[in-house]
Amino acid sequence: MYDTIIKGGCVATASDVFACDIAIRDGKIAALGTDLGEARDVIDAGGRWVLPGGIDSHVHISQPSGEGIVMADDFESATRSAAIGGNTTILPFCLQESGQSLRTAIEAYHAKAEGQCYTDVSFHMIISDPTPQVLGQELPALVRDGYTSFKIFMTYDGLALGDLDIMRVMAVAKDTRALVMIHAENYDIIRYLTEQFETEGKTAPRYHASSRPKIAEREATYRAISLAELSDVPLMIVHVSNRETMEEIRRARQRGLRIYGETCPQYLVLTESDLDGLNMEGAKYVCSPPPRDVDSQEACWEGLQQDVFTVFSSDHCPFRYNDPQGKLTPKGRTSFRWVPNGIPGVGARLPILFSEGVMKGRIDINKFVAVTSTNHAKTYGLYPRKGTIAVGADADIAIWDPELRQVLTHSMLADGSDYTPYEGLEITGWPILTMVRGKVVVRDGQLAAEKGGGTYLPREISSYA
Repeated sequence: MYDTIIKGGCVATASDVFACDIAIRDGKIAALGTDLGEARDVIDAGGRWVLPGGIDSHVHISQPSGEGIVMADDFESATRSAAIGGNTTILPFCLQESGQSLRTAIEAYHAKAEGQCYTDVSFHMIISDPTPQVLGQELPALVRDGYTSFKIFMTYDGLALGDLDIMRVMAVAKDTRALVMIHAENYDIIRYLTEQFETEGKTAPRYHASSRPKIAEREATYRAISLAELSDVPLMIVHVSNRETMEEIRRARQRGLRIYGETCPQYLVLTESDLDGLNMEGAKYVCSPPPRDVDSQEACWEGLQQDVFTVFSSDHCPFRYNDPQGKLTPKGRTSFRWVPNGIPGVGARLPILFSEGVMKGRIDINKFVAVTSTNHAKTYGLYPRKGTIAVGADADIAIWDPELRQVLTHSMLADGSDYTPYEGLEITGWPILTMVRGKVVVRDGQLAAEKGGGTYLPREISSYA
């Protein structure tokens, strides 16, 4: 007797497509095949895709965001939206503030997540203050405890690390076999252009994009790759937005370097012109790097199709729009530099790629599974427990109706923000059931479980490291 059998669906993994039933026992996939016997619950998946649950490895929630600014999502609302969008695991960032120990930051972040999650979670660390104590003791100890990836920034006040500190962090990564993620934008180019625009009175949200040109991203990416090559460490370049940066990653991979790339929905369906809205409407689209142009969109699709980008993430970084603690902060009205930087997207990520990618023939279903689930699990030390449909894996499953047509609205996503930058996008295909470790969490767009069922996941060393 199994707990659940999913019958009649078409199963897809990163490598295969096959028709079979899935039997689940004690939160694990126990058998694949036909005529599997009896179960306490039978789910009819006839005419539907049965896919591994999505893994979103780039999510910002409950993160300090500056004086007077509050992120729109806590762990409850973010994991709720993630599950509605077909995700079963998310990896948010634990931010080390200046002068703070990593262990203190991690403990505080766990306290925020405790008992709040609908999906499983695991944490990356953001290293903002790489003191000798942090690099020599805290960081190696945390990697041993299963925090096997960390992120560093080349831009932002209070976060940007210079080349010397980047190399010091990379040296620890080499010794511990941790995976480094990097936000690559040239900090000084951005500061210079910001000052120039403000001097000229160009302070509207659209100048956020102008102050962060492609060359700032391309140059920083080349420099980050060079530092990783010298340090002999693998490196994930996150949220790549344009062709020039994508080509830097492609060239590095062609030379045999362990350089990996990530792109996001905003770089496939938004453009810089979306920031042109009147009366601060453009603030809804302020994120970094900014959306670019149509050629950049095509380049990002090319990067997905040709494995330059191994993962597709949301970079969910939510702020409310109509809120003085969000996008309409009073300082933000004086200049684009003060507009909270980031957009919501954890619930929209998978439907956008399914609709624009699979249903429009840009990628096949196997590529979809790879870049939204399997490669995330492999990259961040969760495979084969997560990211695939196989006997022994966690029963993290999303059932998709490929024919369901909808117009995307914020009300469908149930996050903590008050808007989605993808409002009005026509979507074909939607996850109608999301199951986390054998338990149905979302059915037909509605929650079917209480919060707190999600668990924290320590991770192994990345197979890419």
